[in-house]
Amino acid sequence: MKNCKKHFIVALAVLFLGQILAPKMTRAQIVEVGASAGLSYYMGDINPNKPFNQSQLGFGVLVRYYSNTRWAFRLAYSNLQLNGSDEKSDYRPERGLSFKNNVHDLAFIAEFNFFDYFTGSKRNAVSPYIFGGVSALLFNPKADDGTELCNVLTDVDYDGTIPANGEDKYSKIAMSIPFGVGVKYSLGPKLGIALEWRWDYAFTDWLDDCHAYYPLYQSGDGYAHYSDPTGFAADENGANSNQYVQRGNKSTNDWYGYLNFSIVYKFVLPGSNDCNRGANKNSYKNY
Repeated sequence: MKNCKKHFIVALAVLFLGQILAPKMTRAQIVEVGASAGLSYYMGDINPNKPFNQSQLGFGVLVRYYSNTRWAFRLAYSNLQLNGSDEKSDYRPERGLSFKNNVHDLAFIAEFNFFDYFTGSKRNAVSPYIFGGVSALLFNPKADDGTELCNVLTDVDYDGTIPANGEDKYSKIAMSIPFGVGVKYSLGPKLGIALEWRWDYAFTDWLDDCHAYYPLYQSGDGYAHYSDPTGFAADENGANSNQYVQRGNKSTNDWYGYLNFSIVYKFVLPGSNDCNRGANKNSYKNY
């Protein structure tokens, strides 16, 4: 995971460096607005190796700006449903953990088209592309009955002294690195579509409310079943007062993915550096 993270950061740096070094163009500027919909899924302590396990419907909106025919930048909001279950992932069914999470993701992304492309092009109507960026996310894992898991007993990061009533509450705001691949297709002068597969490496291990070790709880604790629904860490008295049992892997963060289809509508803005803006507006037609 650590090596993958380094590779992603390097790839992102290359994307932005390429844009800085790319020759500047004086053509009219293209802006697109649109929407996306597709399948979102989670990977982490409860589902470490099965993409699209318990995938859910995700949707979003986006604004894309083309600085030239190879480089584009977009601001995108995505609402992604993430579900996880030990029983359905069959990774550690003895824990019996599960969660549901509605993630709000706001991302700034740079795209590189492998071919000269823009919506409405007559010469290059299709292009594969890669992308990378940074996003901020708001999340709130919940149990099946709607209980917010951040507010009840969850696991702890063992440092020699476990808090008597669970852990300090974790932040429900985090950052992530989105990256992926896709393909664009121009339907006509104003409409374009794209199919892409996006992955996000989150800078948090709490999307699933599963991080390190079981908290302390006593027999009859009203919230213990959220942290230990099967009694895996309980002693003969039904309490976890003396045990130190691993619940999750604190050395790895969570991931989420979004396989989505998007449709956009193009607006052409006149270039600010041209005296003849009417001619500039038509300058892309040669492509």
